[in-house]
Amino acid sequence: MRRVVVTGLGMINSLGHDKRSAFDAIVNGETGIDHITLFDPSNQSVKIAAEVKKFDPTTVLDPKDVKKADRFIQLGIKAAREAMADAGFDGEVDNDRFGISSASGIGGLATIEKNAVVCNTRGPRRISPFFIPSALVNMLGGFISIEHKLKGPNLSSVTACAAGTHAITEAAKTIMLGGADRMLVVGSEAAICPIGIGGFAAMKALSTYNDDPKHASRPFDAKRNGFVMGEGSGALVLEEYEAAKARGAKIYAELIGFGESGDANHITTPAPEGEGAYRAMRAALNMAGVNKVDYINAHGTSTKYNDWYETMAIKKLFGGKENCPPVSSTKGQTAHCLGAAGAIEAVITLMALTEGVIPPTINYEEPDPDCDLDYVPNEARKADLEIVMSNSFGFGGTNGVVVFKKV
Repeated sequence: MRRVVVTGLGMINSLGHDKRSAFDAIVNGETGIDHITLFDPSNQSVKIAAEVKKFDPTTVLDPKDVKKADRFIQLGIKAAREAMADAGFDGEVDNDRFGISSASGIGGLATIEKNAVVCNTRGPRRISPFFIPSALVNMLGGFISIEHKLKGPNLSSVTACAAGTHAITEAAKTIMLGGADRMLVVGSEAAICPIGIGGFAAMKALSTYNDDPKHASRPFDAKRNGFVMGEGSGALVLEEYEAAKARGAKIYAELIGFGESGDANHITTPAPEGEGAYRAMRAALNMAGVNKVDYINAHGTSTKYNDWYETMAIKKLFGGKENCPPVSSTKGQTAHCLGAAGAIEAVITLMALTEGVIPPTINYEEPDPDCDLDYVPNEARKADLEIVMSNSFGFGGTNGVVVFKKV
């Protein structure tokens, strides 16, 4: 099987418009969660989210084309452009062997909502001709492949909050099996709109700390009461190892393992004791051929059962609490970016590996007796990291795990 390495990274979220500023803010324990400004939330039970502030779509698209692409595509274009520049393709590249693997949980939800209102109030003939191509999940890959002339496989993952991680594994499989030599991975989400917030609020999935948004997302803390919705995008360039080495590329890490599983248990609640999450992590370690990692970037949503069951699964995986590595959830800073989360958190995990610093779990104030691991509470920690893991679990019982190692 061909080896796969990461040679480019990009990120935009509520903490920064590039990977450097966003990662620094995460390590410093800052949060991008605040009151919603993208729409008037006064009639909503939840009024907080992690928005990408001061984002001008005309910085990534011609002004006349902005209306042709939903915000999740615009954010994805930004992150992809950064990752491609970071990978530094100075020489000639065979674009027929360069593909894209994109991901989103619900794609152009705001565009769907807007056009549904137009249809119901003004009639179907007033629907925008750009509605469908702007909202389709796979148009994220469509727009970006056109910009970068990527003529290899064009794939999309729509597996809820595991989509970003699954996009990475799909890209890796494609390279490992010889379907391409390089793959651009982009996970993106922008669902902070009335129907998005209202829909998750109706499920009682969101935190209602409306008066204290900075402390609303509290992974593994006893006072957690739901997740906070975020938006943003993460991008990675994956390459076949020999091809990357031949062109002298900077290599962040090798993707040495991944695991996927299904809970087959409940449409929203994780399988008891994290049974599905455990199997995904076990599969990733088996593929990697290792029994330990130095750091886990947890799914850690700040919801009761996710945090409990992920903790139980990690303890089972490593044979008890005393053998577990440090674990942190960065969703207290970025909030939960749904289908983009796996890509964004992979970027964070790789930067942690490269720079030897474990991001903190912020807002960890009151330990939950059932969440008893080392969550790197509130302050980042310097560490010598060699192997790291990133977890993503989604509604519908879909799980994805990736393991990276320094080269």
